[in-house]
Amino acid sequence: MGKARTTHTFCRICEASCGLVATVEDQRVTALEPDKQHHGTLGFSCMKGLHQHSMYDSPDRLQTPMKRVGDGFEPISWSQALSEIGARVKSLRAVSPQSLGMYVGTAAGFSILHPIFAEGFMQGLGSRNIYSSSTQDCANRFAAAREMYGFPFFQPFVDLDHVECMLIVGTNPVVSKWTFLQVAHPVKRLKQVKHRGGRIIVVDPRYTETAKVAGEHCYIKPNTDVFFFLSFLEEIFSRDAADAPHLQGKASGMDALREVTRHWPADRTAEVTGIAADTLRDLVTTFLAADGAAVVTGTGLGMGKDGTLAQWLAECINAVSGNLDKRGGTLVGEGIFDFAGFARKNGMFMRKARSRIGDFRELNGGFPGGILADEILTPGQDQIKGMFVTGGNPLLTMANADRMREAFKQLELLVVTDIYLNETASLAHYVLPATSPLERPDLPFVFPLFLGMQSIPYLAATEALVKPSGEQRDEASIYTDLATACGVNLFGSAAVQRTLRLLKGVNRLRRPRSQPGLPQRLILDLMLRSSGNGSFRQLLRHPHGKPQEQVAPGTFLGKRPTTDDGLVQLAPPEFVTEAGKLEQRFDEFRDSHRAGRLRLISKRAHGTHNSWTQNIEALTNGANNRSNYLYLNPEDGSRLGLAEGDVADIRSATSAIRLPVRMLAELMPGTVAVPHGWGHQHARGLSVASRLSGANVNILASDGPENIEPLSGMAHLSGIEVEICPAEGPVNSESWSGR
Repeated sequence: MGKARTTHTFCRICEASCGLVATVEDQRVTALEPDKQHHGTLGFSCMKGLHQHSMYDSPDRLQTPMKRVGDGFEPISWSQALSEIGARVKSLRAVSPQSLGMYVGTAAGFSILHPIFAEGFMQGLGSRNIYSSSTQDCANRFAAAREMYGFPFFQPFVDLDHVECMLIVGTNPVVSKWTFLQVAHPVKRLKQVKHRGGRIIVVDPRYTETAKVAGEHCYIKPNTDVFFFLSFLEEIFSRDAADAPHLQGKASGMDALREVTRHWPADRTAEVTGIAADTLRDLVTTFLAADGAAVVTGTGLGMGKDGTLAQWLAECINAVSGNLDKRGGTLVGEGIFDFAGFARKNGMFMRKARSRIGDFRELNGGFPGGILADEILTPGQDQIKGMFVTGGNPLLTMANADRMREAFKQLELLVVTDIYLNETASLAHYVLPATSPLERPDLPFVFPLFLGMQSIPYLAATEALVKPSGEQRDEASIYTDLATACGVNLFGSAAVQRTLRLLKGVNRLRRPRSQPGLPQRLILDLMLRSSGNGSFRQLLRHPHGKPQEQVAPGTFLGKRPTTDDGLVQLAPPEFVTEAGKLEQRFDEFRDSHRAGRLRLISKRAHGTHNSWTQNIEALTNGANNRSNYLYLNPEDGSRLGLAEGDVADIRSATSAIRLPVRMLAELMPGTVAVPHGWGHQHARGLSVASRLSGANVNILASDGPENIEPLSGMAHLSGIEVEICPAEGPVNSESWSGR
C-alpha cells in the first residue's frame, strides 16, 4: 500500500462549495473532512459532502463507454462510440439541426468548464433546443433579473454581515443551503445575525429547521406567496414609505408598480394566505424600521404556481424600501471580470428564439423542460429525435416523469454522459463515462467566480486529487471529441475547434498514459490570467481560499444594470400584464382552501441531496433513510383516517404514488409534504438506490405547455393539489414506487 497523503480541495455538489481536506491513498480518496481553517466556509461541511467519495468509488461507477445491445449494454471503445454517435447525428442533422436537443442538469453547473463546452457543442450543431434543470427550480429568478436588471445573472443577495431584518420565504437554508449565494455553515451565520440583535422571520407552510434557528415563524398557505408580497408592497405604499430618493434616477415604474398592488390590501389576502392582516402589518413595520433589511427567497418560491411574479415582487420590496444596493440590504456581486458586459457585447443569453411547442421564449439559452416530452412526441418539422443528456437525470427530476420516460423511449438517439447507469442512462443508446469532481482540476462554478455571489468572498482552485479509475473523460474533452465526430465546430468556430484539437494533441504527448483530453488546468489558468487574477499555480498556494473584498454598497444602482436605459425596471410590462390575471387565481385558491383541499409541498431529506446521493450506503442504511415518506399534520391524519406507519395513496390530476405515512406537527394543517429525489427502482446501475423503497414525487406534477408558468417556463412542482386516502390493494415496496 502507498503512503497516505492529505490535500485540500472543495466540494462541488451545491452552492456552498465547502472547503475539504482529503486523505488520498493508492489513487483513492479514503476520507473527506471539513477544512477547519478555510476562509470562506468556516470549517463546515454537510454529511453528503463528506461521503461523496463513496459515491465516486462505487462499484457501480461507469468505467468505459457503453452501447445498448438488445435489452442490455455492452462496453465499447471511445473510438467506436464517437464514430457511431457522429454518424447518427450527421443523419439527423441533415434533415434538421433542430431535431437534436440537449438536457443540462444541475451537476453540470458545479463545474466551470462543463456547461460552457456543452453549450458550445449545441452551437456547433446549430440547434437551439437546450433544456436545463433551471426550469424545475430557479428559472423564475433568471426571468425576473433579466426584465428588472437587464441580465439574468444579476441576482441580489443579502448582506449577511450587516442585515438587521431578514424575511426568509420559500427556502430552508439550514438544510438546503442558500439559493445561488455561497453560504457555508448556515446555522452559524444565522446565529451571528441574531447575536448582534438582528431579527430573522421565516414565512413557510412548515415550521422548518431554519425557523427553529430563527426563532420567529409565520405560517403561509402553499402557492400564496405572490399575494403575501402584493399586500406587503401595498402596505409600504399606503404608508407612503417607499424610499423614492434611493431610486431617484436609478429606477423606473414606481407608479405602475403602485397601481399593481393597489387592489391587494392585507385584509383582502388574509383568507387565502392564512396570514392575518395585523400580522402582515407588523412584519412591514419591523422590516421598514431596520437599518438594513432583505427578503430572502429560494427554490420553494419558484416551484409554486406564480414563482416569477413572486420573485419580481420580492425584488421590488427590497428596492422600494431602499434596501437594494445598500449596506445590510441586498448587494449585487462582481466576479473576476465584467460578466454582464462580456455577455452583452457577445450577445450571450439574449437570443430571442421561440419554442416549437407553446411558443415559449428562450431564457438563458434554453427552453422549458416541461415541454420537452411534447417536443419529442409531437410530429412535424423540427421534431426532436435525438437527445444528449449531461449532468442530470430528467427521468427522475422533471414534472410528469412517467410521460418523459415514454418520450425518451421513442428517440432515435439518446446519449447520456454520467458516472452511473441511472434512470435516464438506463434508456440510452450510448452512455459516456465522465470523471468525478475529485478527478479533475477546477475553479469555483459560475456564481462565485463570474458573479461574486459569496457571503465571504474568496478565490480557490483545486487540483485533481486522483486519476480516473477507468476510461472516464472530462465533459469538456467529451464535447470537443463529439464535435469532431459530428463534423461540427464548438461554438460554430473552426478556429476554436482547431485550437482545442491542437491543445488536446499536445496534452496527449505530455500525458501518454492518460485518457486523451484537453489540458483543463491550462484552460483554467488562462481564464484566471486573462481576468487579472494571477495563475492557477499561484491560487493553489492559498489552500484555504484567497480572501477577496466584498462588493461595496452603492456600486450597482445607476452604474451596472444592462437594461436599455440603464434603469432598474420596477414594472416590466409583461409582468404587469400577468399580474392582472391574478384575480382568477385568487378566486381559485380561496375556493380550494374553503373546500379543505390538500396542497403538496416538497421537503428536504437531511441525508440525501436531490437525486444524487441515494447510492451511498452510509447515507441510506438507517430505517429512516430507506424511503421517502408522506408527511401529514396529525390533524389531517386523523381526518383522513391515517396514522403513523400506515401507507397512503397520493393522487394528483396527473398520476398517483403510494408512500408510508409520517406525522409532522410542524406542517400547517391542509399542507402535506413529500421529499423529492426518490424512486430509483428503474435504474439499472444504482445497486444501492434501486433497492430502496420510496416514490418519485415529480410524477404527480403536470407537464405540457398549458401547465408551464409563461414568464420563465417553470414547472409547477410545489403547492400541487392532491387527494390522499389509505392505500387500496396489496402494500409492498414496489407499489410504493408508483409503478
